[in-house]
Amino acid sequence: MRPAQSPPSLITLVLLTALSVLSLNMFLPSLPSIGAALEAEYGLVNLSIAGYLALSAVLQLIMGPLSDRFGRRPVLLICMVIFVIASVGCALAQSIWVFLGFRMLQGAVVAGQVLARAAIRDMHPPNEAAAKLGYVSMAMALAPMLGPMLGGLLEMLFGWRAGFILYLLLGAGLLALIWVDLGETNTNTTATFAAQMRLYPQLFNSRRFWGYSFCAAFSIGGFYAFITGAPLVAATWFDLNPALLGLGIGIITLGFMAGSYLTGRLAARARLNNMILFGRVIASVGPLVGLVVFAAEGGSVWTFFGSAILVGFGNGLTVANATAGLMSVRPQLAGSAAGLSGAMTVALGAVLTMATGALVTAANAPFIVLGMMCLSSFAGLLSILYVRRVDQLDPLPDTI
Repeated sequence: MRPAQSPPSLITLVLLTALSVLSLNMFLPSLPSIGAALEAEYGLVNLSIAGYLALSAVLQLIMGPLSDRFGRRPVLLICMVIFVIASVGCALAQSIWVFLGFRMLQGAVVAGQVLARAAIRDMHPPNEAAAKLGYVSMAMALAPMLGPMLGGLLEMLFGWRAGFILYLLLGAGLLALIWVDLGETNTNTTATFAAQMRLYPQLFNSRRFWGYSFCAAFSIGGFYAFITGAPLVAATWFDLNPALLGLGIGIITLGFMAGSYLTGRLAARARLNNMILFGRVIASVGPLVGLVVFAAEGGSVWTFFGSAILVGFGNGLTVANATAGLMSVRPQLAGSAAGLSGAMTVALGAVLTMATGALVTAANAPFIVLGMMCLSSFAGLLSILYVRRVDQLDPLPDTI
């Protein structure tokens, strides 16, 4: 097969993003079986999630700058080779420590998510990039819904190792697809790391970059708060069975997909900051209304999950646009910007997850969950208002 010489198709970038998300959650139903087969406590097996998340945050800080220096294509090829090898190791592991070691190596696939965003920004101006990112975000929403179901089915039919064999096959397929359909998109690589390092202050000193990054991170943070506390709300306040709980959690994802689709349709014609602002208002009003209704003792399952739909929809209008904005502050550092903002999102999500888990009880569950979602959404609203204020005080030709 001849190596690609032209920019990738959108479907290739969507598939890269989808695999990076599937790698986190498809095997979740198999955690108890992995522990039993490898004679390990559940808490130790759970490091395959917590440790993976922590490592992926660190890797995003590394992969973005590497792709700015050497290009998106070579970094993606190397990371996908590592993922394929690591998937083989996980599938064949006979001890928990071997399994966890290879599982951490699987974190290299996060390059697919980070560098797909950077490649889109390389190929398109900010508004068109936001439109494309809107469609990519739909894959980020759909994969978490379908992944655990697929993983559970594979375990029922073939055992827990089947999920990692599927990771191997998907990784190998995407490696071939990168080779034939992902030509280099970064045409402004720096000559040396020293030259690249001299560019970083331009990014770190940009108030717009931090405004957009915190806006995106707080937007997704509301989702982390929801999935942390929603199971307790469903069980103690509404007596929902696991199937209905899964449907309820999927609702916020469907809202996100709808907002992302609308972004894809409108971003090329609308100002990004206006769409972000509209999304943050919707995401803030939803849980605020839910809190008021619950405080008036009128809360119901429809109130709770309806508030979540509005948060998801507002996030769909926000995330792709904010991502396009933060990568457009310094286009020559789009990979670094995508990696840094991705790491910030994971870190903030971990903080909000821990905070929600520590505060929520059976008695206060809907109030804490809706309150955390409201606070996170409102913080995202303040972040985009800050960006708009910066634009007023210090307008730039590339202001979006």
